[in-house]
Amino acid sequence: MPDADASSLLIRPCPDPKFGDYQCNALIALAKNRENPREFAVRVLAKLDVSEWCEKVELAGAGFINFRLKTSALAQALQSAMRADRPFIQKENPQRTIVIDFSSPNVAKPMHVGHIRSTILGDCLARTLRLLGHRVITDNHIGDWGTQFGMLLVGWKKLLDRNALETDPLAEMERIYKAVQSKCDPEKPGYDAATHEAARAELVKLQNGDAENLVIWTEMKKLSQKQFDEIYSRLGVKFDCTLPESFYNDKVKQVYEELTAKGIAVESEGALVVFQNEPTAPANIKGRPFIIRKRDGAANYASTDLAAVLYRTEELAKEVYPRDDLTVEEVLYVVDSRQRDHIDHLFATVHKWFTATGRNPPRLPQVDFGTILGENNRPLKTRSGENVRLRDLLDEAEERALKIVSQKNPDLPEAQRREIARIVGIGAVKYADLLPNRTSDYVFSWDKMLALDGNTAPYLQYAYVRIRSIFRKGGETVESGIRNAELKLTAPEEITLAKHLLNFGIVLEAVAKEYRPNYLCNYLYELAGNFARFYENCPVLKADEPQRTTRLILCDLTARVLKQGLEVLGIETTEQM
Repeated sequence: MPDADASSLLIRPCPDPKFGDYQCNALIALAKNRENPREFAVRVLAKLDVSEWCEKVELAGAGFINFRLKTSALAQALQSAMRADRPFIQKENPQRTIVIDFSSPNVAKPMHVGHIRSTILGDCLARTLRLLGHRVITDNHIGDWGTQFGMLLVGWKKLLDRNALETDPLAEMERIYKAVQSKCDPEKPGYDAATHEAARAELVKLQNGDAENLVIWTEMKKLSQKQFDEIYSRLGVKFDCTLPESFYNDKVKQVYEELTAKGIAVESEGALVVFQNEPTAPANIKGRPFIIRKRDGAANYASTDLAAVLYRTEELAKEVYPRDDLTVEEVLYVVDSRQRDHIDHLFATVHKWFTATGRNPPRLPQVDFGTILGENNRPLKTRSGENVRLRDLLDEAEERALKIVSQKNPDLPEAQRREIARIVGIGAVKYADLLPNRTSDYVFSWDKMLALDGNTAPYLQYAYVRIRSIFRKGGETVESGIRNAELKLTAPEEITLAKHLLNFGIVLEAVAKEYRPNYLCNYLYELAGNFARFYENCPVLKADEPQRTTRLILCDLTARVLKQGLEVLGIETTEQM
């Protein structure tokens, strides 16, 4: 139909394999009340010829079309995949330019367990979108500007222990911040008006370019960045740019001027405010003020966030990609679900602002996520009630993994055991975070995440190791003729495994569309299960030809998909465990 939406014609895996391999329900929508959907589907089927690839196409329900692949078409698809650098993956069209804002720790504070969800989720989405051909720009919007620095400056000048700063700079900066903060909150018993006023004065001096305060602030940033770099290196996370809040300090003036000129922002009790009164405004922010400049004239999170959207859409793509014609169509915000109100205010304001000034508003999805809970079902904390440091969490993951590796392979050299433990431990933490539906809270459990059975990273890593051992044992390589061999799929386990492999690219597309890496986690777990059943029922090295080569090809493709899938999740593989 000429007016049909092409996106509605997509064919997806059949929800229930007993009805077929793939299903299309587009005919129900395409009928558009013009005729009975089922009758319309009958007419379409009469003209549809897919006999080269499918068995008889079946019509079900109100207009569902179910397809079942021929084994010959399945074998042909596997042969094509064997020759591909990245099997079963096709680049999406059109290719988009996407900025992903994630991680965003604060200067002068240790990264804690709360940062891991945004960091790992954002990195996974960047990897997925890049694999599908999109231009991705990862931006770490570090918190290095604002009220807390007035308190830090007071603490630095009056309470700093230089020896402690050299030993553990982040812990010392956190200590002095807490000491001053406790005196700057009028709601708390220890409130001290003089300290509060001193913090305000130090902040004003910093924002006005005071030389002494700038030197201290720069040292705070340098010490903090060293910690950030260490954590990101351990996690294998990289950013295309790190543009902190302070980067936008000279860019907020344009925001104020344009929003005021268009009547979007108004003065209210000395502050500059945007009110969300439109009927389309989300209920949680309707009628509520969005303060974009404080009473004292200082910028805040709203100011720099608005300036960041403008910069990202008009300048950033040109700096990262050497092309002048790129437009950022989408900015993903991978942030805690508790920031929903702020994000909704931000997005509503951007839409009004860009529309009023003749700009194209970008898509601004909030990729929100739940909380990591301890075994008591409360937010994960140390026994003393402090946030768990991310560095300590990663250390413990590696140490626990080392004990397991040493029990399994005590004869391996210590350096090799530690390297395996690093890959397994860090991978286990990442996978445990990506496996749940991202909007759900989840309970952090060392025993579950490091288990070699069940839906865990070690289980998938071990499945990859087992497959690679088949090739080592048989002395086989892909280059030895497997790539161009004929396939003959006969056993049910062969066919089931092959069909599951074919869905890899479709799953990646779903991850990219809905920002849900748990789809990929579950796919890989099912893949490993299908392979286990295949391996149990279908001898590989002892099979006669052509089954031996067919099964080696299935092994090779499964290993490649497992490795690629884990890589998308940010998880390394190893040849031995």
